Amino acid sequence: MCGIVGIFDLSGKREINRELLHVMNESQFHRGPDEGGLHIEPGLGLGHRRLSIIDLSSGQQPMHSADGNVVLTYNGEVYNFPELRKELEALGYTFKTHCDTEVIVYAWQAWGEDCVLRLRGMFAFAIWDRDKETLFLARDRLGIKPLFYSQLQNGQFIFSSELKALKEHPDLSKEIDPTAIEEYFGFGYIPDPKTIYKEVYKLEPGYCLTLKRGHTEYLPRQYWDVHFETKHQGTEQELGEELIVQLREAVKIRTVADVPLGAFLSGGVDSSAIVAMMAGLSKDPVNTCSISFGDPRFNEAQFAAKVAQQYHTEHRVEQVDPDDFSLIDKLAGIYDEPYADSSALPTYRVCELAKKQATVVLSGDGGDENLAGYRRYRWHTYEDRMRSIMPDAIRKPLFGFMGQVYPKADWAPKIFRAKSTFESIARDSLEGYFHSVSVQSNEFRAQLFSQQLKQDLQGYQAVEVFRRHAKNTSIDNAQSLVQYLDMKTYLPGDILTKVDRASMAHALEVRVPLLDHQLVEWIAGLNPELKLKGREGKYIFKKSLESYLPNDILYRPKMGFAVPLDSWFKGPLKEQVKESLLGETMMQSGLFDQDFLHKIVSQHQSGLRDYSSPIWSLLMFERFLSKAL
Repeated sequence: MCGIVGIFDLSGKREINRELLHVMNESQFHRGPDEGGLHIEPGLGLGHRRLSIIDLSSGQQPMHSADGNVVLTYNGEVYNFPELRKELEALGYTFKTHCDTEVIVYAWQAWGEDCVLRLRGMFAFAIWDRDKETLFLARDRLGIKPLFYSQLQNGQFIFSSELKALKEHPDLSKEIDPTAIEEYFGFGYIPDPKTIYKEVYKLEPGYCLTLKRGHTEYLPRQYWDVHFETKHQGTEQELGEELIVQLREAVKIRTVADVPLGAFLSGGVDSSAIVAMMAGLSKDPVNTCSISFGDPRFNEAQFAAKVAQQYHTEHRVEQVDPDDFSLIDKLAGIYDEPYADSSALPTYRVCELAKKQATVVLSGDGGDENLAGYRRYRWHTYEDRMRSIMPDAIRKPLFGFMGQVYPKADWAPKIFRAKSTFESIARDSLEGYFHSVSVQSNEFRAQLFSQQLKQDLQGYQAVEVFRRHAKNTSIDNAQSLVQYLDMKTYLPGDILTKVDRASMAHALEVRVPLLDHQLVEWIAGLNPELKLKGREGKYIFKKSLESYLPNDILYRPKMGFAVPLDSWFKGPLKEQVKESLLGETMMQSGLFDQDFLHKIVSQHQSGLRDYSSPIWSLLMFERFLSKAL
């Protein structure tokens, strides 16, 4: 895994500042501590930091073609590079290395922009073609690897793997985008293509971008999308067997490395499935690692240990301090913009642990989005059924009223927390799903934001992110549509962002078999009822794994990384919360209603309400502001 940067003069061939390019490149040293390189020519500068994984003695970047016409800086892994290499050799290309980087160079020369369609893997790269005076950028289909860019007022186009590298450029506009604030407090992260800054963007997953010298206008182009259409015929058993064949291949091609390899093992279905496949493919014991929690409500260590014992892995486990809040300040530096998933804390620790025994690890990320594993899919399907059988004229006022009068019971068992369900059914399908996944409700954000911020938003609401993606697909199944929305938003914006930054902070490469695009496409062709059957998410996946994993792994209640925010904010972080949320940075930002901030802190710390989620979101925003201003 690596870090890339670049500066491209769109209007001419002005000299590139070598020292500036070096500083931008070195800001991502953590992504590639093994080697660094620059390529500079009139009007163009490319930089690269390398974490060596394959062909350790060669493969240095930026890499040039044999004729010197093409230059590549690249982050990621292309798993089908041996097959592509043979195809290119048949076309007359010769290779000096044994790495995938050189394959991309000649794939560009052979197939141009269509080269990206042939790549199977995770990647973000930029290719400079001197003869065509063209810079081509591309990001992998699911968004596993990040790519940021901005066009400066001086006519330069700059890009990087992480936002921090762009912030090193003195001409970058750091004007905050009010709509990004709305999206952050709605989703808990800022969905692609926006960033917190108005003039900085993320290249969306499955998109590419072509820039030509002398042309200052450009538009990202989508080269891939996932289509949820039932295509596969066969019995449940036959389809389950084929699913295992597809999964095994996705795992197999991700076990090629010239450095120590391992896997995350939480004891959940997805990571356990990956370990089971790895064990069947390897003669040596698989290196696995997991973290444990003192609180038994969130501790999966016993389940991870059971899978490790079954497959005789070299298992390492460490317990996380329940008061491990020392990382809070560090998170702002890792993510570069507001990011409110508190599981970033234990994710950082498990990556730190994994690095002790491996440089490459496989993870189970993507299983829930692919195979309908989230409980919210079941609830949304139920709610959408209610919408379809009840006329809007009756449904909206009836359930809207019930949502208003039903008490908010944060403390009660989930079965009695019907307020949110009533409020969701009162809305249309997209608004209802947004209501179910939003970290702060529309009503809460309306109270939180200052009058000036609301004026700047001009009525914009974060649900528009869903509307934009829904317009881009013809999916008519409610369950498949929300899976699609999560693949476009939550997966790249939250899950993959979290794993990329946490792993790269430790120079650890994480590979994601369940997000192999061919596997994703195959699963999308399954009947939705084979993914969510009754109350059972990942139904066919679990059935197909019954000969590989015990039932108490496959069919136990879903758990996850949890952080005791409520007790932190009432106990050891009580004063820090007051200082941060009620301090000068937030009070003078002009973004929030000051009285409401006081109310949130007071009511939470008195025990009157549980505001741990919004306090965490605000704390992360304050950390960003304090570093950015």
